Amino acid sequence: MAKIFLNPGHCPGIDSGAVNHINGVTEAEICKSIADKVEHYLKNAGCSVYTLQSNNLCGEYPAHKNIVATANELGADIFISLHCNAFNQQAKGTECLVFAKGSYSEDLANAIQRQIVNALDTVNRGVKERPDLAVLKHTAMPAVLVEMAFIDNEEDCEKLIHQQDEFAAAIARGVTDYLSK
Repeated sequence: MAKIFLNPGHCPGIDSGAVNHINGVTEAEICKSIADKVEHYLKNAGCSVYTLQSNNLCGEYPAHKNIVATANELGADIFISLHCNAFNQQAKGTECLVFAKGSYSEDLANAIQRQIVNALDTVNRGVKERPDLAVLKHTAMPAVLVEMAFIDNEEDCEKLIHQQDEFAAAIARGVTDYLSK
């Protein structure tokens, strides 16, 4: 049974992440809601799932659970961090970030990216290297940071609000596609 570690980005009440003031939604809330649905789908697919939302990525806020250390201690097979992008209200689409291309992480990212883009018709922004991100750099298993859509773009934000189940199902299918190879 595969062990999946889900990290909904940011932390309600402490770090909202990106905010869409027009729709009154925060990245932290949307990511948690979608992560709960992903957890449900993955458990139904036979996976063991641990979900942790915390502002302590790698030990910088010891009062809260350390995301990277917890994932590593659990011996997770896969690490997925869920986020909503924000830029200039015009940019939109889905992208997956990995520590390095040519890795198992890239294979996992491609599977998730393909499922989200196909299911939700988001702009395919591709898989990108981000070796500077703590959750990708310090995890001991294939790790992907999923920027599901742009919270500051109205079209994308509507999808993030009203199609959460579709995002969750697509992410879970991407994981099961990866695991079945």
